[in-house]
Amino acid sequence: MSMPAIKTDATAALLPATAAPVVTMTPKRAPRSEKFVKMATETAARVVPPLIVLALLMLFWELVCRRAGSALPPPSRVFKDTRELIFDPFFDRGGIDKGLFWHLSASLQRVAFGFSLAAVAGVALGTLVGQSVWAMRGLDPIFQVLRTIPPLAWLPLSLAAFRDGQPSAIFVIFITSVWPIIINTAVGIRNIPQDYRNVAAVVQLNPLEFFGKIMIPAAAPYIFTGLRIGIGLSWLAIVAAEMLIGGVGIGFFIWDAWNSSHISEIVLALFYVGIIGFVLDRVIAGLAKFVTRGTALN
Repeated sequence: MSMPAIKTDATAALLPATAAPVVTMTPKRAPRSEKFVKMATETAARVVPPLIVLALLMLFWELVCRRAGSALPPPSRVFKDTRELIFDPFFDRGGIDKGLFWHLSASLQRVAFGFSLAAVAGVALGTLVGQSVWAMRGLDPIFQVLRTIPPLAWLPLSLAAFRDGQPSAIFVIFITSVWPIIINTAVGIRNIPQDYRNVAAVVQLNPLEFFGKIMIPAAAPYIFTGLRIGIGLSWLAIVAAEMLIGGVGIGFFIWDAWNSSHISEIVLALFYVGIIGFVLDRVIAGLAKFVTRGTALN
């Protein structure tokens, strides 16, 4: 009569051992607030130091140029004199009396066209020089001589050839920016690892396939380095060329402001020139990072 009770007690005694709870460890996710704080901290670390330096420079500029008899205007006077140009850059009163947007737009269009031609020609010639020993021996000395000619020295020749300011400015941009693209592309092609060439020979790639699948990807960091140098030189060249060819453009705007003794307008134009030059460089650098997957220089 007592056996069932004993069996029940034994079963109850065994249950805790056979039904022990299983504890699982799940990784703890960082709260969103911590992510936002981290992002804000990283952004501040990049933005705050330049802003502090800029504020100190502006303060120094204000104190130095505020004195009586100073040849350059302080920042406060620059802002006062150029208020209309800053807040209304889109006005167009006909002729060359236009807002800064139209001058910058005209310059950027010339740079885009001339730099695009230089990029295509530079990559093609750089590939030829880098791939062919005979082309390197024949063309490289000529390129090294031509690239030392100052950009504005080409302007009279281009004006004589094209008899118009627009194609002359584009030619100056092209002839200024093509050399670093050619040289860097050639160096990149010559530095392609021999293993890549051996693999291409094993799989029997034709020249077009070798160019698209081996050459360009392997030399891309060098190519984009040349493109970054070229875009900076293009922006420098167009500002100088527009001072001489006239018409609408940021270079002509600076020269016209000098002839009118509007120094504050020159300062404002130089500020825009610097900002746009920085943006152009960042655009090419971002494209390089995307194409090369981070192997190009930042």
